[in-house]
Order: sequence, then structure tokens, then C-alpha cells
Amino acid sequence: MEKETQVQEKRYVGPKEIFLYGVANGGQVFGYNIVSMQLSFFFTMVFGIPSAAVAVMVFVLGIWDAFNDPIMGGLIDRTRTRYGKLRPWLLIVPIPLSITTILLFSGPVILQDVKTTAIKIVYMYISYIIWEFFYTIGDVPFWGLSAAISPSTRDRTNAITSARFISGIIGGLASPLLSVMIDLSNNGVIGWDLKEVFCFMGILAGAMILLLFSLAGTKCRERVVQSEERPNLFQSFANMFKNRPLLMIILSNVLGTVTRIADVFNTYFYIFVLDLASYSIIIGIPGTITGFLGYGLVPILKRKFSNRQIIALCTFSKAAISVIVFLIGMNYYDKAAVVVPLLMLQGAVNSLFTSVTMVVPTEMIGDTVDYMEWKTGKRNEGTNFAVLTFVSKLTGSLSTSLSAAILPLIGIIVPSDGTDPYLNGAGVNTSFWLWGLITAIPPVIGLVQLIPYIFYDLQGKKLEKIHSDMRIRREELAQSATARAGKEGEE
Repeated sequence: MEKETQVQEKRYVGPKEIFLYGVANGGQVFGYNIVSMQLSFFFTMVFGIPSAAVAVMVFVLGIWDAFNDPIMGGLIDRTRTRYGKLRPWLLIVPIPLSITTILLFSGPVILQDVKTTAIKIVYMYISYIIWEFFYTIGDVPFWGLSAAISPSTRDRTNAITSARFISGIIGGLASPLLSVMIDLSNNGVIGWDLKEVFCFMGILAGAMILLLFSLAGTKCRERVVQSEERPNLFQSFANMFKNRPLLMIILSNVLGTVTRIADVFNTYFYIFVLDLASYSIIIGIPGTITGFLGYGLVPILKRKFSNRQIIALCTFSKAAISVIVFLIGMNYYDKAAVVVPLLMLQGAVNSLFTSVTMVVPTEMIGDTVDYMEWKTGKRNEGTNFAVLTFVSKLTGSLSTSLSAAILPLIGIIVPSDGTDPYLNGAGVNTSFWLWGLITAIPPVIGLVQLIPYIFYDLQGKKLEKIHSDMRIRREELAQSATARAGKEGEE
């Protein structure tokens, strides 16, 4: 078994800061989960925009992100202030991100008397582009901070685990809360239509960002010593393309895009097949529990396996349980008494392993930062984590775009006149296809994401040597900076 060598390291970050870093991520993820899981449903069924227009918009913005995110990362890498290079951005972004989140989900209310589809499409483009812009400004330095918060790999793992764990609690409330609100609206209990429901959720998400996400800038610190030299944008991009381990992680994430479409089709399945969106709450209960347990698996698995092996184990396990669930329920997919327990089982297993894969690849991005610093003397948290943010948004955009394109193919029609979507069952079994799309199809096709990891070699003795060399180099850099400051003080 190849496994990561455990090296005794000095610890730099206390439990309070680790906890607040996680709470900050929870405030960010609450709104992000609504966007990533409900964007297609929101724009088509609530805003009344044709699915083809949504697919095109998401694809176009995915291309824009290919340029926007790395540029943002390069600007962050050039930042030098007394607060560090990451925290200044985290101090600035919560207010505009909060406002744009509210505006994004308020569109149907603001334009409730507008019948022209073209105006709705224009609002969709403008609001989503601005939201994406400010989300990038916040997300890139936030995850860059996970590598700069401490030179200790164990501190970094704890910070990432805290962020994923706590965001799973806080951010995980978004989807079930929205599902309850949708059912209360559809049954006339609260007197709100879906437009007002999503507007309320946008306001709530904006408040979360303002109150919680801001903690990353105000309560967390950067501790890794940085070079005083500012890299130019071209140099940052060039280093990124020389970083083979990073490129393998990127390629794997892109190939795994299809695994995310299950989240998009869940809502359609609950509404069109089971006739109750709130089933998502019941189905999600076991996964909520096992998801938390999964974070406890991380240190156990890391003692026995390499990061690469952990990812393979988790990916195969999720594909296997999804196929089993699909086969058992393929003749009973419209029977809630059968499919609800099956989806609870699938959710429990998937959440267990997803928690692990939420931590390990992010930690590996931090290792790629150390790797390039070891090779070039330059740290590129901004660029490397901008790529992580870009790939996350790209895969989310591609999955949303792909899902919107699939809708008419499986018999879900979104009229261009803004009226409610409906099922067109002629020649296609929509319910069966929805069952396959929330179970076996995405994870089985997604196994191709493991191929790039065959060529990922940043592990074992090589990684141990990099960490050892960098500890020595940073101590020398810190001593040099202290000596230089002393001489300047004498003068």
C-alpha cells in the first residue's frame, strides 16, 4: 500500500480559528447550494425562461470563467498588504456578494409583471454574471487561505475538514428548507408563490454571507511566509501549466462533471414522479448523519492509503451502490414506499464517501502550491485555487447546461411563453429516465475521472521531501526577513 508518511509537525492554528473558518464557509455555501442545485429549476420553472436559453447562458458563462477566474487568481498572487495577500479580498467581498445573491433570486418578483421572455433573459445574464464575479472574488482567496493559514499539513487538513464539515451543516440546510417552502407554497399553506419563496431564500442566503462568510477575513490569519517579489500574471499562468499534479486534478474534476447532474434532476424526480418535493428531506436524513461521520474517516484512511487510493476507493464505492439501487428500483421507481428507502441508502453511502472527497482533493491543491514553491520559489495560492474555483463552477455550469439540454429529450417541456413546464410522455418514459439520472447513470459514467490520477505522483517520499525542504526554506526566509527588519530599525 502506498500511503502518506506521517511527519510530526509544529501546530500553528488554534481550534477557535479552525472552527470560525468552517463557519465562514457555511455562510458562503448556503447560497451556493441553492445556485448549484436549483439554478436550472429556478430559471425554467420559477422565472419561466426556456431551458435552451438557460443552457446557452450557462455554457457562455462557463467560457467567461475560463478567463475570469485565473486572472483573479493572478491578481491575488500579486497582492501584498499588512493583512496578507488573501485576507484583504475576504474583508471586501461579503457586502457586494450578499447584495448580488439577493438580486439574483429576486428577478421573478422584480419582473413579475413582465411577460417578454427577452427581458427575463437579459436579467438572467446580468444578475448571474455579477453574482459569479463576486463569488469568484470571495471563493478564490477563501480556499487559498486553507494553504496559507499554516505551513503544517495537519493544520491545513483540519481547516479544510472544518470548512467542509460545518458548511455541510449550515449549507446543507438550504435544500431541505427550500423543499419545505416549495411544498408549503404549492399547497397554499403560506400564501407565497414560488417567486416569493425563492426571493425569501435569496434574502436569507445574503444574510448568511454578510454575517458568517465575513468571519474568514476578520477572524482568520495567513501564516505561511511569502516572497516579497510580486509575480506577474503571465508568470503565474505559466507556472500553472508547468504544474503537472495540478493539471491532473483539474482534468479529473472536468471528467467528473456528469456526476453532478444527479443533484439537478432530484427536484424534477420528487415533483414529477413522487409528487412531493419534501421527500428530499426524508431521503436526506441518513446522508446528513453519515456525511458528518465521513469527515472522521479522513484521518483513518490517510493512515492506510495515499490520497490517490482514497479517491479511487470513494469513487468506485459510490458507483457500486448507485447501480445496486437503480437495479432494485428500476421496476418500482414511481412507488414511494420502495424508492424512498433505496434513495436513503444511496444517500447514506454517497454522503459518507463524498465527505472524504470534499477534503482530500482540496488538500492536494495545497500540496501543488508547495510543489511549485519548491520548484520555483513562488507560491501561487491565488492561481491554483482560482483553478479549483473555476473547475467547480465549470463543472456546475456544464452539469446545469447538460441537464437543461436533457430535459426535452426525456419529455420535460419548458414552454417559451413562460407558462409552467409539463411532461410530454409521447415516446419516452420520463419517470424511468429521471430514475436513472438520479441513480446509476452519472456515477458510472463518472468513473472516467479516475484516469488522470494514474499520472498523479505527488505522494509518498516525494511529497515528504517537498514538505521537509520547504520547512527549512521558510525558516531561513523568516530569519532573513527578521534580520533585514532589524537593520532597517537601526538605521
